[in-house]
Parts: sequence; C-alpha cells; structure tokens
Amino acid sequence: MPSHSFRNVNGPKGKLVVRSSMISLAVMLGLWPLGARSVNMLRAALTPAGLHGSYSTNFPRAENPISEGGKWYNGQTNGLDWANVRTSPGFAFGTEIGGSRPEPQKYDDSTALLEGTWGPNQMVQGTVHSVNQNQDGKVWEEVELRLRSSISPHNCSGYEIMFRCSKTSQAYCNIARWEGPLGKFTYLKQMGGSKYGVKNGDVVKATMIGNVITVYINGVQMVQVTDNKFTSGNPGIGFFIDGATGVNRDFGYSSFMATDK
Repeated sequence: MPSHSFRNVNGPKGKLVVRSSMISLAVMLGLWPLGARSVNMLRAALTPAGLHGSYSTNFPRAENPISEGGKWYNGQTNGLDWANVRTSPGFAFGTEIGGSRPEPQKYDDSTALLEGTWGPNQMVQGTVHSVNQNQDGKVWEEVELRLRSSISPHNCSGYEIMFRCSKTSQAYCNIARWEGPLGKFTYLKQMGGSKYGVKNGDVVKATMIGNVITVYINGVQMVQVTDNKFTSGNPGIGFFIDGATGVNRDFGYSSFMATDK
C-alpha cells in the first residue's frame, strides 16, 4: 500500500512540493464553507417559495366578524363594499341583508379570506350546514369557496365556486371570476340540476392547480374549467342570500380547511 509522508522530501523542489501542498490544503479549507453555503443556497432556491401550509377550523368561537386570532380578512371590515362572515361555535355563516335588492348592491356576498402569503396551487374544502331549504325556487342561498382571492377597500378579486343550498332541479354549481368592483364578475362555468346542489352534511371541495379549477361534491368531480387571469391570492369562504331576510343562520359551513401544499 502506498504511504504518504513529507519526511523523505528533500531539496528545493521538495520544499516547494510541501509548501504547495500546504497552500492547497489551506485554500481548500478556506473555500469549503463557501462551497457549503453555495449548496445550501441552491437547495433553498429549489424549495418552493411562499408556501403557507394547511389551515383548518371547526369555528370554535362566537365571533363577529370571524377572526380566529387575526387569521381572516372580512368583506366589510377590509373591503367595505361586501358583508362580513360571522361564527357561532361550530358554525360559520353570512351577515348579508338579503331580500330583493337591485344590482350591484345585491352582490355584496359575505366574504372571508385567510390572511398570509399563499402559494398559487390551492385546495379548499368545507362541510355544508343547511336547514329549512326552500323548495319553490324563490330563495337563493349559496355557500361559496374562494381561490386565489384578494380584498382591499372597494376591491375584491379572485375565483368563486358557488353551490346552491337546494336539491331541486333549480340547484346549481357555478364558477365565477370576481373582477374587483362590487357586482363585477364573469361566469366561467355554470352547471344546473339537482346533483349540483348541496344539502346538510355535504363536503364541497375546489382545487386550482396551474390554470385548472376543479370542483367536487362528496369526492365526486362535478365541474372543471381553466382560466389564466389570477395567478396568486388567498383561499377563503363566502355566502350569498337573495329573496329572503333573516335566514342567514340556515346555511353555512360547520368546518373548513385550506392548503397550498
């Protein structure tokens, strides 16, 4: 086996070899931390940025508007032109006036968005609470999921997935893009019929991966559409009532979760 020793290296060339070896070793030792830092920087660069993680709630407290320790933005509090979301233990519901109002005032949906920085690929899911469902089609009660949404004074944008709380033939599941000002939105997909409505205990879910929005009821895919306008924003919930007043507690969510993982 070859051995390595400086003991038999003699003469000027030998000293030069020793010195060169020592210099090389010093340079290597000096550069090693820089190299390690570079590797760590590369790993960091390859890690997805802006991921928030998961958030779930069963709405344990009574709050008006919903806050849960400062984790929610609200339609009226932060957006001014929309309504807030309220909670009682185990239940989130809207505060919209309802009735029969003109446009655009009737579109001041109760809205709540999670705070923080969220990655663009999002999933939201809620368990529906719905009682005393209207059967004659004259009252519109909707539970809503929000994706890539934002809210600020007089501006609310992003994607809304709405489910009518009904199992009649007049039920629907629609996807709309909110453009910002009150009442300005664009339908991206509209699907009608009893199977597109929801009842108490149903689990509704929506994902946005890339530019594809996919909607599920009880694990069954119901609607899918693509859109490229909004590439960032936050998840959230919403509620809409039209044709009646004083029935906000008849529909809402008993649980909710969101993730960008």
